[in-house]
Amino acid sequence: MNKVLMQGNEAIAEAAVRAGLKFYAGYPITPQNEIPEYLSKRLPEVGGIFIQAESEIAAINMVYGASACGFRAMTSSSSPGISLKLEAVSYLAGAELPAVIVNIMRGGPGLGNISGSQADYFQAVKGGGHGDYRLLVYAPFSVQEFWDYTILAFEKADEWRTPVMILGDGIIAQMMEPVVPKLPELKIFDKSSWALTGAKQRPPRVIKSLFLGEGELERHNWKLQEKYKEWKKKEVKYETYFINDSDSVIVAFGSAARVCISAIRKLRQEGIKIGLLRPITLFPFPEEPLKELAKEIENFIVVEFNAGQMVEDVRLAVNGMAPVYLYARPGGSIVAEEEVYEALKEYTISKKVLVSER
Repeated sequence: MNKVLMQGNEAIAEAAVRAGLKFYAGYPITPQNEIPEYLSKRLPEVGGIFIQAESEIAAINMVYGASACGFRAMTSSSSPGISLKLEAVSYLAGAELPAVIVNIMRGGPGLGNISGSQADYFQAVKGGGHGDYRLLVYAPFSVQEFWDYTILAFEKADEWRTPVMILGDGIIAQMMEPVVPKLPELKIFDKSSWALTGAKQRPPRVIKSLFLGEGELERHNWKLQEKYKEWKKKEVKYETYFINDSDSVIVAFGSAARVCISAIRKLRQEGIKIGLLRPITLFPFPEEPLKELAKEIENFIVVEFNAGQMVEDVRLAVNGMAPVYLYARPGGSIVAEEEVYEALKEYTISKKVLVSER
């Protein structure tokens, strides 16, 4: 199959269409605006519905309604816009409705800036909204993976009846790379037992996240927790690079992982044995692979373009079996490969304290 040069945001939008997207609602915010711009033209061509809502809150509640009717539905936004959507994301999770939510992260807190950041990790993997819910969270690190994991997100949303998040950032979203626009065979999910399709020839149904009966909410929450445990068994995704002979292993996701791979190649040319574990699913997190590595590795270095968030999950996974250090850059700006290379080299050679730990 021929490669096509695509921008990250456009890859997400076209992949969503190919995956069967029928309803999109969103509201403009940089740096994800190319997604609604693209879908405003493309979605009507395939019989879908595009709505530029009056607000982020309106958009996510429209997605709730479309999903409840059995349609493949999606919204997209950037960090502060996702914050506004989180109440309804909790409703989606509580009602067990499938939907795809794209967050192209920007710098924060507050309005921050419009450059790429990774500061929404906590928001994505620790729930974000209220209640004991979780999202299945993918963190692509290339335009090709934006394509691949957008399609997978729709499949998994239907399979598990859950909202799924694509957690990207303004760096990858705005870059252009060759993409193989492959389309795997899509599964057909039977929604006839729950979708609201009109009750003329069947008993009425109710989709809700309100459970007022004695013990009803607790039973529902345990059901959700069992689902999340199954994700940990079946849905963990990660990749490793150069770890077979490594003394130190970097843990990084998304654009930070791309920068780290370049830095690692230079360090290994200088004889420094260093590798990388890249989580692709941020929830469920690759806890077991990290535990196994901790039996052999001298130390871990977490590289994040935030003030230090994923590092907490790495430390929980390693559980004291090896030191875990942090190189964090919370500025909401593009971090050069040379800066990461110099910081890692300084640590691995001289064991000096990393920038974020001073």
